[in-house]
Amino acid sequence: MSSYVDSRFVDVTVTPARHLYVHVPFCTRRCTYCDFAIAVRRVVPVDDYIRAVGTELEICTRSEEVGPLESIYLGGGTPSKLGPDGVSRLLDRVRGVAGVELVSEAELTIEANPEDVTFDAARAWRAAGATRLSVGVQSFGGPALAWMHRTHNGEGARRAMDAARAAGFTNVSVDLIFALPPDIERDWESDLEEALSMGPDHLSLYGLTVEPHSSLGKWRARGELREAPEERYAEEFLFAQKTLVSAGFEHYEVSNFARAGRRSRHNSAYWERVPYLGIGPSAHSFDGVTRRWNEREYERWKHRVQGGEWPVAGSEQLSRGNELAEVVYLALRTTVGLATLPTDRTMVDQWVAERWAHVRGGRIQLTAEGWLRLDSLAAALTDLRSR
Repeated sequence: MSSYVDSRFVDVTVTPARHLYVHVPFCTRRCTYCDFAIAVRRVVPVDDYIRAVGTELEICTRSEEVGPLESIYLGGGTPSKLGPDGVSRLLDRVRGVAGVELVSEAELTIEANPEDVTFDAARAWRAAGATRLSVGVQSFGGPALAWMHRTHNGEGARRAMDAARAAGFTNVSVDLIFALPPDIERDWESDLEEALSMGPDHLSLYGLTVEPHSSLGKWRARGELREAPEERYAEEFLFAQKTLVSAGFEHYEVSNFARAGRRSRHNSAYWERVPYLGIGPSAHSFDGVTRRWNEREYERWKHRVQGGEWPVAGSEQLSRGNELAEVVYLALRTTVGLATLPTDRTMVDQWVAERWAHVRGGRIQLTAEGWLRLDSLAAALTDLRSR
């Protein structure tokens, strides 16, 4: 049963986490597509939150070895809602926990909404050690942004990029969402052109998904949402792939494009199944064997941490079958690909003939057309290897 294992992805030994994710749950309001663990707050409880993050990290380090860290990622929610001083103090608190060290040239990412990215804020984040900024633009069009319940406009996104560059950020990522409902006024080609004109180093493109507990999920349940057809999803994905590759970006993961040397090192750790530690409400951790997740709701998470508890809500150790499925799926998401086995040949030859994949250096690498079929291809190969 061990024949399927790709040694680059599987290590059954528990090893120290080399990557740290900190979930900052606060938002001004919930976007229509959002099903994340957020806490809508008019006034963000910065002090209480930073204190709780530090306490949880201290609890973790009493029983687990952490680092040296190769990346820290502040995600959310909206980390920029902590304000310039709040982000700086949060990072200082994390680095101040005994035993937590960073390697030289560590990647430190902050997610931000465009309206929060001023020159003074970006300068403070850089001074605090941030090396990478991920800006949630989603669209430049007013109707699309209003439908999503976003709080910025296209001009605000452009001002954010200018502020980030002026403050010294040389690694800025832009998020966009495609495949919006057909009755929403949105020009995908124009959005891509606008994004490229800003000169980003990285782009993340996400097809709109309707989560059951999001506003979109409720609209769909009531018959009030007309989703984009699969053909439109495919057209917009392939158009973006062609446009961005032609502009010099590497399509290195199904949803991500980067200039040379600007891949997200933190997110790559997830796809490679490298151990990571998650701190904050709903954050997930993986030690190479077991995956666990924290309490989802902010108040419940904070209450347990303040009581000196490790705020874990659940955990799982993957079965051999589930581990195989995860290894195959995550590997096929990236251009690194998956090591071939002799038993794969007939199936993979068919993929190559259909132009869904290449085989290079003994590894299966999906094409853009293949990535449109990622779920079904990964499931088919998993089933084949499990026999």
